[in-house]
Amino acid sequence: MNPPVSIEVNGRHYRLPQQPTVIVCVDGCQFDYLEAAAAAGVAPYLKHLLADGAVFQGDCVVPSFTNPNNLSIVTGVPPAVHGICGNYFFDPSADGGRGAEVMMNDPAYLRAGTVLAAAADAGASVAVVTAKDKLRKLLGHRMNGICFSSELADQVTLAENGIDDALGLVGMPVPDVYSAALSEFVFAAGVRLLETRRIDLMYLSTTDYVQHKCAPGTQGANAFYAMMDGYLRRMDELGAVIGLTADHGMNDKHDSKTGRPNVIYLQDLLDDWLGKGVEAGGARVILPITDPYVVHHGALGSFATIHLPHDVGRDALRQRIAALPGIEVVLNNAEACARFELPPDRVGDLVVVSAQSVVLGTSASRHDLTGLTVPLRSHGGISEQTVPLLFNRKTEGIPGKARLRNFDILDVALNHV
Repeated sequence: MNPPVSIEVNGRHYRLPQQPTVIVCVDGCQFDYLEAAAAAGVAPYLKHLLADGAVFQGDCVVPSFTNPNNLSIVTGVPPAVHGICGNYFFDPSADGGRGAEVMMNDPAYLRAGTVLAAAADAGASVAVVTAKDKLRKLLGHRMNGICFSSELADQVTLAENGIDDALGLVGMPVPDVYSAALSEFVFAAGVRLLETRRIDLMYLSTTDYVQHKCAPGTQGANAFYAMMDGYLRRMDELGAVIGLTADHGMNDKHDSKTGRPNVIYLQDLLDDWLGKGVEAGGARVILPITDPYVVHHGALGSFATIHLPHDVGRDALRQRIAALPGIEVVLNNAEACARFELPPDRVGDLVVVSAQSVVLGTSASRHDLTGLTVPLRSHGGISEQTVPLLFNRKTEGIPGKARLRNFDILDVALNHV
């Protein structure tokens, strides 16, 4: 039998790659970073892509966090379908049915298959390299291929990761998790895989450590994109089709005069308004930005969800929160899930999105901000939704889309390049 030429995943059809295809998710990227580095003369390949490649503005998934968007990109569908609606959520079925706040890193929470796994099953040679290990098992779920993280590159095995010597392949030591080198390892690994193996489809996902610390056009940001520029050029030289997007943008979330974070501590407010905390049956604020790596953002982002006790008037409380300075929108569960395409059973009774320069916290006592060595930059809201989609080849036949979603990138790269 002849091998299949296309696959269907979550209701979308994809041609199998006819040449090496690399999808890059640059964590925390936006057009400003790319354009500033290009204008500074440090990223000539990116300048070429912006001028001569196929360039689209896109929307990422809201909440504009890492896990929901990376999983949307590799499944081709929103969180309402694949189920991953944050890095962290309140699982009412956990702890024997008593409920618990848990990380959303386990593939058991994934409700849809990935294009990566389906392509591998159809005979394509597939590789995934991600900066942080929190994403590895989700991205590589049921995928027969190479899948490892920069963070744990020294612990790979052939059985678990499809490769037995990642450090030897890349020729770099394991980077610090809080460093630009964690992302550079991803790019270096991608290049070495293309140079040494037959790779049909590759997914590379970086970390936003630099973007949390450095605004577009700053020395640190330009240095990061200059580094990235060289690896992208090399992938192009190796004959790869390249599609580049981001999981979210990034904005300043601090007072421009004092440098202090602009924070609304929702849990403290709700405890005061309702007269009781979570332990006494009060409201529970969940911050989906929460993950094991909070030094650079203090678990402060612009999206929160609130689980309310049954005896609380939801509409009155919603209006009270919406009236706070710095709040962009407050929606009930049904409205939020319809607008942002989220799974209702994994979202609280209310969803709160803060304005561009404001973040949301739980209680002031629960956020350790000592790791913020520079004024806070973060994400999560509607204001971080616009992301780039860049391709190093011209595209054909994209029907009637003035604007794309970041999770259209595999469709464009495989079906329209």
